[in-house]
Amino acid sequence: MSTLQTLDRGLRALDIVAQAPAGISVADLAKELDVHRAICYRIVATLEAHALVTRAEDGRIRLGVGAAVLASRFEPQFARDVQPLLRALANETRATAFVSVAEAADCVVIMVAEPEGTLLKVGYRVGSRHPLDQGAAGIAILAMRPEQPRDSDAVRQARADGFSLTRGQLEHGAVGIAAGIVLPANLAATAGFERSVGVVAIDGLDTDQAAVAVQRTARRLAVLVAV
Repeated sequence: MSTLQTLDRGLRALDIVAQAPAGISVADLAKELDVHRAICYRIVATLEAHALVTRAEDGRIRLGVGAAVLASRFEPQFARDVQPLLRALANETRATAFVSVAEAADCVVIMVAEPEGTLLKVGYRVGSRHPLDQGAAGIAILAMRPEQPRDSDAVRQARADGFSLTRGQLEHGAVGIAAGIVLPANLAATAGFERSVGVVAIDGLDTDQAAVAVQRTARRLAVLVAV
């Protein structure tokens, strides 16, 4: 496959910057890209001209407002593509389906779909939040991150299984299953783009069947985002 080297370097640079929350120096970025520092300066200047990166007072390169604008334009497309799959997941598992996002130390629900014709439903609403290390949704997100010594047993188990399973953590009697949505690195490393999809029910949830359905949906969502 033929690619444009300059464009490829620019996109790789943006990816590297996105994965450095504290910023990165031009010298270190040049090393990561394996290019001369003069070339790296030109790449940074081009990205800076489009507000995709910015230079802080200490000279370190960070994501710029242009990256946030692109992110905001991604949201309507994401919602449009995800909603039909979320409804299908809810109906297949007969449980409330959701998409959650990491926001600092919290996990926040951004999309919900209820199964059709089900009377007993879990009160899971858009905007609901809980600690990231509690509940299937947050644990699934933590499991996508690089392994850390402080990881809980639940996170380690979720990383090994490919999904998280919790019982009664956020609501008495509730069973939750979630899997992380593997997004492109430049989005996943950006605040607001660590996401998971899952289901939650009070009783009667076939956890084996739900785990398969949730992981399948997570893979489909990842493909949609990557297209």
